[in-house]
Amino acid sequence: MSRQKTIVKEISFSGVGLHTGNKVNVTLRPADANSGIIFIRKDLAGSGLEIKACVESILPVQKSPRRTSIEHNSSQVQTIEHLMAALSGLGIDNLYIELDSNELPGLDGSSLSYLELLQQAGLKEQDEERCCFSIKEPIRVEEADGASIVALPSNDFRISYTLDYGRSLPKAEFMETVISPEVFKNEIAPARTFCLESEVGELQRQGLGLGANYENTLVLDKEGRIIKNKARFPDEAVRHKMLDLIGDLYLIGPIKAHIIALKSGHSLNLKLINKIAEQRKKNSMHTENGILEVTDIMKIIPHREPFLFVDRIISLERGKRATGIKNVTINDYFFKGHFPGRPVMPGVIIIEAMAQVGAVMMLAAEESRGKIAYFMSINNVKFRKPVVPGDQLVFEVEAVKVKSKTGQVRGRALVDGKVVAEADFICALVED
Repeated sequence: MSRQKTIVKEISFSGVGLHTGNKVNVTLRPADANSGIIFIRKDLAGSGLEIKACVESILPVQKSPRRTSIEHNSSQVQTIEHLMAALSGLGIDNLYIELDSNELPGLDGSSLSYLELLQQAGLKEQDEERCCFSIKEPIRVEEADGASIVALPSNDFRISYTLDYGRSLPKAEFMETVISPEVFKNEIAPARTFCLESEVGELQRQGLGLGANYENTLVLDKEGRIIKNKARFPDEAVRHKMLDLIGDLYLIGPIKAHIIALKSGHSLNLKLINKIAEQRKKNSMHTENGILEVTDIMKIIPHREPFLFVDRIISLERGKRATGIKNVTINDYFFKGHFPGRPVMPGVIIIEAMAQVGAVMMLAAEESRGKIAYFMSINNVKFRKPVVPGDQLVFEVEAVKVKSKTGQVRGRALVDGKVVAEADFICALVED
């Protein structure tokens, strides 16, 4: 299982916003595990000072065209996609970003400078596990101009992007790749933003691109040639569109999906993010006072009646420990044939129920969702007291060692606070 990351030391830099032209000073600081990506407007005071990079903070694209911006209590940070892409590419989960204006600097118009600054600050793993949402069902969003995005279930993060505006520039380009840190660094991060020479006047009349120049923006003439600059890639335009998509998607956090995009931009990207957020909410565990009911448990493990032996999970620290409950009643089917004259719960079923709580503990982590836990070995089994109808079994399990493909778990079962059974077991975690 991968761990959350932040930077080792703070680092500061300055620049000019691509669209506002405002000068801005920025400091990146380490953040504790589970903090998320937090922007802090140091030039403001009050409750709007901190803005978390998340779905709920997204500013409607109509209010912030041709870029992605976030807002809280009327305080904004604009054009965050290039930094967010760099954070996604490096797997940075927790970071404070302090700035004294309303837009991040454009730097060289790509994510490369951000990537280099973050690497200069150094990366470090944190104790908490990284949560990664896997797309469960296909999602499609589209716009009237023919732009569309489809998100499909996948075991990795893959993007297939087609840039094709018909007879308009830039020319048609296509790229498909799994987005790994190495691929992002070498193939995506250096790609710069672009526009057409014919657009420049109108964009600036709209108050856009006021900080753009021929160095941080590729400007294409009517023949598609780059003015006063040189391409870093023959297909730099499609690579930058993928960069924007990666940055926008990181507002939902790490995901596993195959994203198939046709000439999408920020507006459509943000529609997709909202759809993914809806699916994540639908597939999330609904808890009340820390309790997972049977319907939530069945979203995590494949067991069903009559072989689901856990009634609820009353505490859960994903990948570390869990406590589950089984209310033993005379109606449980196994009592019909197991010492029917003097009902005793089969010991193997107690161990199976314990293992099911362990499976919930291991598979509740986003990176393990969709997997199945199979027994590999059971050791140190001890039965200390019979379990009979009317007892409430409490299963306490903790992870000894959990990896991507195996989990070693220690568990015990209690009735009225007294241990009735205990065991150590190892499970194989395999894709469904």
